[in-house]
Amino acid sequence: MKSFHVSRRSFLKRCSVVAAMSGLPLWFVERQLVAAEAGAKKVAANDRPGVALIGCGGQGTRDAQNAANWGEVVAVCDVDAKHAAAAAEKLTVDGRVPKIYADFRRVLERPDVHALVNGTPDHWHTLVNLGAARAKKDVYAEKPLTLTIDEGRRLVKAVQGSGIILQTGTQQRSSQRFRLACELVRNERIGKLKQADVWLPAGLRDGPFKPAKIPAELNWDFWQGPARAVEYVPERCHRTFRFWYDYSGGTMTDWGAHHNDIAYWAIGLLAPRDVTSRVLAEPIAGGFNTFSEYEVNYTYANGTRLNIFTTKDDSIYGAKVKADGQRNGIRFEGTNGWIWVNRDQIKASDPELLKAPLPEGAVRLYTSSNHMENFFDCVKSRKAPICDVETGHRSATMCHLGAISMRTGRALTWDAEQEKFTGEFSAEANAHVQRELRAPYDYSFVG
Repeated sequence: MKSFHVSRRSFLKRCSVVAAMSGLPLWFVERQLVAAEAGAKKVAANDRPGVALIGCGGQGTRDAQNAANWGEVVAVCDVDAKHAAAAAEKLTVDGRVPKIYADFRRVLERPDVHALVNGTPDHWHTLVNLGAARAKKDVYAEKPLTLTIDEGRRLVKAVQGSGIILQTGTQQRSSQRFRLACELVRNERIGKLKQADVWLPAGLRDGPFKPAKIPAELNWDFWQGPARAVEYVPERCHRTFRFWYDYSGGTMTDWGAHHNDIAYWAIGLLAPRDVTSRVLAEPIAGGFNTFSEYEVNYTYANGTRLNIFTTKDDSIYGAKVKADGQRNGIRFEGTNGWIWVNRDQIKASDPELLKAPLPEGAVRLYTSSNHMENFFDCVKSRKAPICDVETGHRSATMCHLGAISMRTGRALTWDAEQEKFTGEFSAEANAHVQRELRAPYDYSFVG
């Protein structure tokens, strides 16, 4: 009995420390630590799956370094030889150097590769993930899951048909702060939800850019892949690819894949019905062509509104200006108060909204304390991860709806069940639901 009391006191002390450091309520920390300890498992040396990294940029390499806590990285692949070599060096463990590839299809042929980390640019996400499904390889897929809505529906069908595990890399779902905020909203702690406001960083607005000589280490044609072929422009490639509609959707699909996903999780409905937008800064001719500053407004069938705003900040993507106001987060407003949450903090109009425990029988959301660990747990158990393919697709769809409204300049109506626009301007908007893939990098490229 004495040891139990000592252990209990030690546990409560640890909970108090975590609560003080994180700003989370004590009741929530206790619940999370109990769940974490109950699910804690040690990974045996012979129980570590073979992992391959496809797309060796900064985010992909960081993901693979994280994955190395649960698996053995045996291969890396990139169409930029320098990126591949740098990743192989960083992922070398005890003299075991991952083999380097330039064509991801050769990686898929390896029987000792059980799981992939897909860190490619957005326009390659779907083909790599489809290849993984056909090769029966589980995949941790960077966000946003797809470049278009049609790609998402194709991917859902392929993944569910193959039985592989796919975890969308929206790691905020494995954050205690965001889960707490979403559970409180779902349980009407702030009353009936009236609206959610999301603040995203503004994108880059620069140019015009000039073509340059293709670096010897880069296969530019393969890098472009299913996108239209253009002259090599350094600003189109690598880190700033996300500011070209050929390859991404700007901050609306980049940071939006994180914060819009949390709004989607909290609201709990499949998709908004109506979407309007306002572009605040037009792209510079010959420069980045995604919109850098904008406002997007969604309305759900039950009347809940979701508003997306951009803010400028010199710490995001190297932008050179600052602005006052909210930065990078989400504010949920209900009939009885509000909750603000981002990666650093959670606050409420009344602190008691956070401090009071949820009652027995309250809505509980999927619990994960580590996004990559959740993926590998599900690789072993074959249970659905916290952000499975359908969830990742529906979350990305929210972002694509806003991007399509901006690109068309139209107020649009979305049918979530049929996954198409209806009503006025629907033909114009539905033209953006899919894209034409450039041969030979079309769907036949991966079988």
